[in-house]
Amino acid sequence: MNILVINSGSSSLKYKLFDMDKQKSLVSGVAERIGGTDSFIKHENGEKTVIDLELPNHKVALKEVLDLLTDPKLGVIKSLDEIDAVGHRILHGQEVFTESVILDKEKVETLKGFIEMGPLHMPANIGGIEACFSLMPNVPQIGAFDTAFHATIPAKAHLYALPYDLYESFKIRRYGFHGTSHKYVTNRAAEFLGKSQDDLKMITLHLGNGSSMAAVKNGKCIDTSMGFTPLEGLVMGTRCGDMDPAIVPYIGKKLDMTPDEVDTLMNKESGLKGFSGLSNDMRDIQQARSEGNKLAQLVYEMFVYRIVKYVGAYTAALGGLDCMVFTAGIGENDYEARRDICKELAFMGVFIDEELNDGLKGKETRLSTKESKVEVLLIPTNEELSIALDTYKLVK
Repeated sequence: MNILVINSGSSSLKYKLFDMDKQKSLVSGVAERIGGTDSFIKHENGEKTVIDLELPNHKVALKEVLDLLTDPKLGVIKSLDEIDAVGHRILHGQEVFTESVILDKEKVETLKGFIEMGPLHMPANIGGIEACFSLMPNVPQIGAFDTAFHATIPAKAHLYALPYDLYESFKIRRYGFHGTSHKYVTNRAAEFLGKSQDDLKMITLHLGNGSSMAAVKNGKCIDTSMGFTPLEGLVMGTRCGDMDPAIVPYIGKKLDMTPDEVDTLMNKESGLKGFSGLSNDMRDIQQARSEGNKLAQLVYEMFVYRIVKYVGAYTAALGGLDCMVFTAGIGENDYEARRDICKELAFMGVFIDEELNDGLKGKETRLSTKESKVEVLLIPTNEELSIALDTYKLVK
């Protein structure tokens, strides 16, 4: 069975085609700058190809992608009939969709009601689905939701101490994001350790430009660091993470900014980039640290400290800790951050092989020593495969 996975962003469309009988990726790529100038598609089928072409909208971009998949030279299938299903990554399922579902027009109309919960991502997600309905009308479409893995978080953890009618009226609560990544590495960690998820208390660390952590007990998420939006939680590339909400009106008054402008400041002009004044890329922060930049050093320390604090809190919430999993861009590739986080957790019996960790990037590895009371793993995330697996199960 061949399954195409689509991840539609505001100006991009990522794709990957899987042979699910072998759980193998056949081809992948991304259409970028959709709706803008200088748009192009990066296509990889063993060799990398960059194609410049006009992509005025997601439907045109998808049509070009489908043409590439069946191209005699660049493609891997002879016709679209060889695609058995399409899996879509969708940002928000609110409380309606708590697991992956087969999509139809009625469900898409329901998704349109969630646009205000994710105004940047949801229109693009829906646009990708509607484009597939138009271009591939007889192929099953499946939606996989970033929020779904966190649907098991109990009320005591997902509710805010606001008047309860705000939750009842507007569904203001903790939703959490990066769910497909947390779900994938949770499953993979149990397989790697040769244990049942029912026997594990785990913390997964998805650390990248957007970062989040999840506390997972018996395979189910019981808490996560992102909240009503992806702004809450850790220090991120451009997001500030946790802070006193009273700062919002204070900044608004002091700088004569609207709530939307303060929201933009917190989401796009804060975090590593805003504090350091340099970059949202941790590689640039690390370089600046090595050159003695004090703000880069301080924001790095803030990044590590926030993670360590969450590990402590989640260990208490879990009633112990068996395993920590590092994943995503920083988690997989920044060995200094992994080392420094684990050093701060030595009091909990967390010890890693620093020689093994040093320089290690993107390779599935057990980092913990035999003396460590907590298993520490590096597991590269594979959100597309996670979506493909859900799609496969539903179609079968």
